[in-house]
Parts: sequence; structure tokens; C-alpha cells
Amino acid sequence: MSWKDTAEPVLTRMPAVRRPEGHVPFKRKLGWTAGILVLYFFLTNVTLFGLETGGGDVFGRFRSILAGSSGSLLQVGIGPIVTASIVLQLLGGADLLGLDTQNNPRDQVLYQGLQKLLVVIMTALTALPMVFAGFLTVDSALATELGISSGLLQWIIFAQVFVGGILILFMDEVVSKWGVGSGIGLFIIAGVSQRMIGGLLSMPAVGGEYGIIPMWIRMLLGRTETASPLTPQGIQDILINDGQLLAIFTTVAIFVIVVYAESVRVEIPLSNTRVKGARGRFPVKLIYASVLPMILVRALQMNIQFVGRILNSQWAGMPAWLGVYDTDGNVISGFFYYLAPIQSPRDWMWFVGAGGGNSPLEIMTRVTVDLTIMIVGGAIFAIFWVKTTDMGPEATAQQIHNSGMQIPGFRQNVRSIERVLDQYIPQVTVIGGALVGVLAVGANMLGTIGGVSGTGLLLTVSITYKLYEEIAEEQLMEMHPMMRQMFG
Repeated sequence: MSWKDTAEPVLTRMPAVRRPEGHVPFKRKLGWTAGILVLYFFLTNVTLFGLETGGGDVFGRFRSILAGSSGSLLQVGIGPIVTASIVLQLLGGADLLGLDTQNNPRDQVLYQGLQKLLVVIMTALTALPMVFAGFLTVDSALATELGISSGLLQWIIFAQVFVGGILILFMDEVVSKWGVGSGIGLFIIAGVSQRMIGGLLSMPAVGGEYGIIPMWIRMLLGRTETASPLTPQGIQDILINDGQLLAIFTTVAIFVIVVYAESVRVEIPLSNTRVKGARGRFPVKLIYASVLPMILVRALQMNIQFVGRILNSQWAGMPAWLGVYDTDGNVISGFFYYLAPIQSPRDWMWFVGAGGGNSPLEIMTRVTVDLTIMIVGGAIFAIFWVKTTDMGPEATAQQIHNSGMQIPGFRQNVRSIERVLDQYIPQVTVIGGALVGVLAVGANMLGTIGGVSGTGLLLTVSITYKLYEEIAEEQLMEMHPMMRQMFG
């Protein structure tokens, strides 16, 4: 028996959201999407019962790409979903699963069930160290008041975190099947947008620090003292600390660059074999694999840093070459320091008084490692993404052929279409993945509004752009139902 025969009884019985039997009207899709978005914001504001208030976020600056909220039911966010996707991407890319998700319906069901099972396992594996390694502190006074042990209260917190991870899995499935776009993309947009608005407008009276706009008003009115702009401290205050000019510039630049990159494409002409005179074009975009593979790279880095923090908290004699951590749990030297991504200008601008006390050589080594990981990892995961999501030349050629389209001047078969696509898709996939990696590191180094990280900003702009295109396509098909039959 193969592993598929052994696992099939379990994988095919995994709970799932029922697919719609027919076409879902656009207004109903918007309703489901809006409803899940409201539920998401509600769950991020439901505090874990039994948790001591205060404390930092174990995910830190990675939070912007993992959605969720620290100390809430959605503590783990989309982290388990992304980690499970990494495992499946690697296994599928190495062809170790033996699943033909393109042509075999049985393998499609097994793949979806395996993905869901991995998400459940990853949710438990993520929640366990969070609760029992001390990253989520139990309220001992509450345990005494309830007459239970702190250990039992820890298991109650674990159950809440686990349930929150499963809820976000099914919320993503509802949006994917009944709504517009994907739940993961929707949650990332919601989380990043919330942080960006807070970074612009927040006031101490409503929580947090002064946002950029209130801070500039205070600076113009003379209520905030800043050093002379001719001194290193003054430059740091204007560019990084109070003025955040670099963050404003970077945010605007990323918006412009991503929207421009999304419009750069190679268009392959198509003609319809069934309808004479009907023509179209198949666009191969510069960012063909989208920005979503960047989540996988950053999530891999996040998991490495998470392991480092677990080792630091549980291993009293951890060698210094592995990592040295400060009182806030931030790594300041060692192996885990060099693998930690650059998150803000304060991590590397030693020439204006930033850099955390590390030498220029250590800082530039860390920058080089981060850039290498993002470029190489972005290209590799983009290739895996294209292969496992049926966006490769073979799968795309089959889709074009099934729709009744062909490339003018070539034979009317799948192989002819595949040969043409093979000249563009692999190269564009690698170039686009590497470009997104460079943009993500550059945005992190210069900072962004609200501290959402460069990857979070890239994801938000790209997902919003694609969501706009999908909404336009849905509206077109609502107006012309024949278009829906043509495109399947």
C-alpha cells in the first residue's frame, strides 16, 4: 500500500467548508467577504482568558505578515497556514508526494486534506511553546481565584490559541469558496492597513505613541524638541525617530513601484478556434508568481528566530556563538543575529547613531545575509509556487487549450502553446521573485509607515491590486454571463 492508500481515510474526512453548487452572485460574495472581515476584527479584539496583561509580542515585527493580534484568540494568525504551505511547497517541488493535482481529482482531494491536517499540526506545534515556554504569561492571581492550578490555566490558554488557529483556517476557506479573493490576503490587508492608519493618526490618548501627522504638528508648534539637523542625532530624529521622512518616502515609493511592476507584462496573442475573429492576449506579468511567496520566505525566517528564542528561554547554557539576547528578547549577536532580517533603519544605520551597538562589519554581514536569503529564497519559492498552483507552462497551456484558444501561427495543440509559454514563464518567475526580495529588504532598511515591514507593505499593495482586478472581472461576468462560460 502507498502512503496515499493509508492516509486517504483520514485526509478525505477532514472537515471542510461546502463549495457552492452553482454561481455565487457578486453581491453575495461581497457580503461573505465583509462578514468574515468583521469577524476577523472581532476575534483580534477578544483577549485570551487567563492571560496576564502586558508583555511583548513573540512574533515582533513579523506580525504584519502573519495577521492576527498578540494576546488575542488569533494569537498565531496565519502562521500555521503559511508554515504548512512551506512544507507542502518543498515536498511538492521535490516531487516526493507523488500527487497529480492538475489531472487527478482524487489527488486534489488528498492534497487539500493533507494541507488541512498539516495546518492543524502546525497550529498545535506553534501554540505549545508559546504557552509552555513562557512567551504567554499565565495570570497566577486568576488561577488562585478560580481554585485551579497554573498548569491547568495554561492548558485553557493553549486550547483558546489552538481554536483561534483553526478558526482562521476555516475563515480563509469561506472567503476562498464563497467570497472575493482569499482569506489570507484579506487578513494581511486588514492587519497592515490598521497598523498604517495607526502609524499616521495615533495619539497617546487612544493608545500608542504619536502618529506621523500629530508628531509633525507638534514639531511645527515647538512642542517636541529635536536636535539640530546638522548633527547625527538630529538626522536620526528627522529621518527615523520623530519625522519619519524615510518611512513616508519608502511607503509611497513601494506603492508606485509595485503598481508599475504589476503592469509590466509580456502579452502573448491568442485567437479563438470556435469563434472566428475573437482574439485575446495572455499576460505574463513581471511579478508572475505574485508577492505571496515572500510570505513563505519571511515565515521561514520567523520560525528560525522563534526556535532561537525558545532555546534562549529554555537553555540556560546556550553558547554565545548561537546567540546572545538582551532583556527584551532581541538577539544582539551570534548565529541567530546574522539570520535575523533587517527590520528598520535602527538595525543598520550605525553612521547616524543607530545599529544597536554592533560593529559596521557585523551589521553589513547581517544585511548581506538577509538580502541573499530574500533574493535566492524569493526565486526558489516563486518557482515552487508556480509549479504547485498550476501556473507553470504545462498547466497554463492546458487551460488555454481547454478554453478553445490558440496562439496564431502555431499548431492547434497543447505542446505548441507550452513551448511558447516555456520561453517566458520560467525566466519571468525567477526575475520577479528576486525583484520582490530586493524590494522587501530595501523597504525594511528604510522603514515604513506604522512599522508594517517591507514585506507586509509589498503584500498589501500587490494583494489589493489583484483584488481590484478580480472585482472588475467579477463585475464583467455579472454583466455578461457568457463570459463566465467562456472562462470556465
